[in-house]
Amino acid sequence: MKTKRIPLRKCVVCQKMLSKKEMIRVVRTPEGSVELDSTGKKNGRGAYICGKIEGFEKAQKSKSFDRALKVSLSSQDYGSLKEQFLTVQAKYASIECEKEKHES
Repeated sequence: MKTKRIPLRKCVVCQKMLSKKEMIRVVRTPEGSVELDSTGKKNGRGAYICGKIEGFEKAQKSKSFDRALKVSLSSQDYGSLKEQFLTVQAKYASIECEKEKHES
């Protein structure tokens, strides 16, 4: 039997390749709004991030989402994204990020 292929995605902050289920997807919808995609199936351009709040803050500081989603986000946009991120962050907090292992 063939083993099922697991789709991998790269974190926009740490560049670590993880499975889609281990990462949080941020999507720019066709209408132009940016939001978290808990299903991973919303239409639009997506970017993935590890579930650490430090990674989210680093993405905000370096404007990683702006580049990945090809959109200019305001501080209000980042504020609403952070609120959404904090509600789902606990589910992804146990996943180790490769950069954290190397920096220790």
